[in-house]
Amino acid sequence: SLSAGLDLPGRFLFATLTLMTLIAILVFIEEAVYIYRKIPSSKRSIIIWINAAAPVISTTSCIGMWIPRSTMFTDFTAAIFFAIVIHKFLMMMIKECGGQKLLLRHFENGRFTISTGPCCCCCLCLPRVPITRQTLFWLKMGTFQFAVFRPVLIFLSVVLWSNGNYVLYNLSPKGPALWISCFVGVLTLTALWAVGIMFRKVRILLTSKNIIPKFALYQFIVILNQLQTTIINILATQRIIPCAPPLSSTARGSYIAQQLLIMEMFLITVISRVFYRRKYHDLEPPECTTEEPGEKKQTP
Repeated sequence: SLSAGLDLPGRFLFATLTLMTLIAILVFIEEAVYIYRKIPSSKRSIIIWINAAAPVISTTSCIGMWIPRSTMFTDFTAAIFFAIVIHKFLMMMIKECGGQKLLLRHFENGRFTISTGPCCCCCLCLPRVPITRQTLFWLKMGTFQFAVFRPVLIFLSVVLWSNGNYVLYNLSPKGPALWISCFVGVLTLTALWAVGIMFRKVRILLTSKNIIPKFALYQFIVILNQLQTTIINILATQRIIPCAPPLSSTARGSYIAQQLLIMEMFLITVISRVFYRRKYHDLEPPECTTEEPGEKKQTP
C-alpha cells in the first residue's frame, strides 16, 4: 500500500496535507451555513458554488495523493466542477448588479471593452461593444459553453482511455490527448475572456461588495489549478522532474502538483471566508464614480 511505502517524514507530510483538506472542508461547510442563513435566496446557490471551488479541488487532490490510480478521475472531477464555477462567477457579477434588468438600465448606452485578457489584451484597436441584452447573452454563452462542453470532452476522454486510445501525458499529434487539450484550451480562454470583459465593466460599481479581491481569488484558482498543474505535468513528461523510485517522473510530478494544490486551496478557502462573509444588500443607487474613465455619466 501507499502508506506502507512512506518513511516517517512522508507520513507526516501526508497527514498534514490531509488535515489541511479536512479543515478546508469544515471551513466551507461553516461558510455555506452562514451564506444560507444571511444571504438572499437569489444569490445563495451561486455564492456557495463559487466558495466550493477551492475545497473541492483540495479534496480531489487529496484523494489523488492517497490513491495514485485515481488521479485521472480526480483531475477530471475538479475540471468539471471548475468549469461550472467559471459560469457561476459571471452570473454572480450580474446578480450583484441587481440582475440583468438593473445592469442594463444602469449602463444604458454604455459599452463593453473587449480588448481585455486573456484573449485580446493586446488588440487595443478592437471596437467597444454596446451593452445590450444580446451582448449580455453572448457573454453568458461564453462561459456556459465551457460548463457544457468541458464535461462532454472529459467523458469522451474517459471513453477513449478505457479503450486504451487516450494517454494523459502523450501529446503526440497522432494521439487524441493533444487535440482534446487544444480544444479545451480554446474553450477555457473564451470563458475567461467573457468573465474578464464583465469584470472590467462592473469592478468600480461593485467595489463595495469586494468584487476585486473576489476576482483575484478566482484568478488565483484558475492559474494554480490550470496553468501550474499543466507546467508541472509538462516538466514531468520531459523528465525535467527526475524520477524517484518507486515513482516515475510523471507520477512524481502528479504528487508535486497535488500537494501544492492542497496547500494553496487551503489558503484560498480561508481567505475566501473573509471576503464572502458579509451581509449582502441591494445595489446602491448608481453614481458617477461607477462609470469608467472616458464615459459620460448615465442618469436613469
